[in-house]
Amino acid sequence: MVRIRVLVVDDHRIFAESLAAALAAEPDVDVSAAGSGPAALRCMDRAAAEGRTFDVLLVDADLGTALHGPRPAAVVPDEGPGQDGMVDGISLVAGVRSGRPAVRTVVLAEKDDPRRAALALQAGASGWVAKDCSLSRLLTVIRGVLRDETHLPPALLTAVLRELTAARKHRTESERLVESLTPREREVLRCMVAGLGRKAVAERLFLSPHTVRTHMQNVLGKLGVHSTLAAVALARRAGVGPADLEAAS
Repeated sequence: MVRIRVLVVDDHRIFAESLAAALAAEPDVDVSAAGSGPAALRCMDRAAAEGRTFDVLLVDADLGTALHGPRPAAVVPDEGPGQDGMVDGISLVAGVRSGRPAVRTVVLAEKDDPRRAALALQAGASGWVAKDCSLSRLLTVIRGVLRDETHLPPALLTAVLRELTAARKHRTESERLVESLTPREREVLRCMVAGLGRKAVAERLFLSPHTVRTHMQNVLGKLGVHSTLAAVALARRAGVGPADLEAAS
């Protein structure tokens, strides 16, 4: 019998316990649980070191927003200086998709949210499922995503498609604006995406702070925004990544 390895990632202790117990009762499912995004990544790393892999991650859409109470023994404990709450569900999906493309992720949500469902799909999720769905429905989704199917509640489909179409339109416009920048301005923008301030950009690009200030003003003007945060958001929509800081060190 081919067994399906599932990792439940949810910081709602009671829900995580209940879901893990229900899935563990299935003869072809092995299940583990983690109470946060970083704990889930550690769990996957440990499994890989032992020659095992997870097939499907079930990720709480609201991961990282709940107040943490005592966790059960089945949940991987937090390690390190308390950074776990910094990783939300969508970010975890994107990270898993990038680093472990063979793993399928399904987002579990307490309410329908077309915008967040669209974000989850863009991040690489294979499904969006209500937390109160039946166990048989969840198992159908788990087995379906392993066949490369995408699962959405029918009531959400039209709204999610609309969100994805709008996102593509915004991306196209953002790409057009970024293309209007000079090569140097794009370098400055990538430094902004990396979170560098004016002085750090100047040191990295061997420019004066005054010149960097001028480039940043030009970037904001050409992108049609009024703040660095807005410029970074537009850049990310256009697919602009951060400058490679390690290469400069």
